[in-house]
Amino acid sequence: MTCEVREPGGGWRCAGVRWPREVPELGWSRGGDRRVSVLAYGAGLGFRAVGERHCVGARGNVCPLGATVPGRSTGGRCAECARLDRAHSVAADTMADDPRTYRVYLAWFGPGMVKVGITGEERGAVRLREQGAVVFTWLGRGPLMAARRTEEVLRAALGVPDRIPYAKKRAVRGQLPGTEERAGAVAELYALATELEGRGWPESLERLPLEVVDQAELFGIDRTPAPVRSVRELVDGGVVAGRLVAAAGPDLHLAVEGVGVVVLDTRLITGWDLAAVPDVPVRVGAGSDAAGGAKAGPAEAGSDVRVPLIDIGGGGVQGGLF
Repeated sequence: MTCEVREPGGGWRCAGVRWPREVPELGWSRGGDRRVSVLAYGAGLGFRAVGERHCVGARGNVCPLGATVPGRSTGGRCAECARLDRAHSVAADTMADDPRTYRVYLAWFGPGMVKVGITGEERGAVRLREQGAVVFTWLGRGPLMAARRTEEVLRAALGVPDRIPYAKKRAVRGQLPGTEERAGAVAELYALATELEGRGWPESLERLPLEVVDQAELFGIDRTPAPVRSVRELVDGGVVAGRLVAAAGPDLHLAVEGVGVVVLDTRLITGWDLAAVPDVPVRVGAGSDAAGGAKAGPAEAGSDVRVPLIDIGGGGVQGGLF
């Protein structure tokens, strides 16, 4: 069986994966209406992209231009909506009078992949699940500008970036060290961070005790084979189907027989009308289309992945469509 996917006739468009709780959900939008489909590990998931990909709008509003967006865009927004969305984000530093409490966190994604960030306290660990952080700990809590200042100080002192590309996270996800080594790496960085207290660390930011949270089991990545391919883009008529074995951040890990674990970055499916593909065998057949774009009808046995795939480890682009 496959996960329920809204038919395009109803006008529902995919809004990508969300993590409001400790299970991934696919969001759907139709104008101002919102719905979700809760995903389950071990269940089949399949869909076919239909028509063109449209801008998802900004800040919960429909794109006024009804613009189309490129298939490989992970933003899923036209230039104008992307500008509006960015202008109202915390990262844009345009909300200095925000009265909410914020938390500073230290997130670990793999060896040598660490970042410091902030999130609203009321969101809890949602942001860490959205980013696919394998391990994290809180560092402090306080007003927005104090949290932002601490983030900048720690980033410079620890020599960590403000962003880590998802491609890099995927490349190491199947080769992570054990839980003790992961916890030790975060604890060591926490100790280095707290040594800076009093040296650029704002007094209004309350330091929080070390509490290492490991999310590998929650994501399912501790018990599944390493991913070997990722979806490059969707095309009109392109079909994706497999058994959901793990999820981390926006990525869904699908087991596809004959290929292995394929990662679907759900930021690539936002704005598409998706048709359900019921009872698709979880395998890849010989009847693949040539490179350049498939115009697949309803999926049949052996046609469950018809979108361009690329190697996870940074290798060359696959020559055809699977």
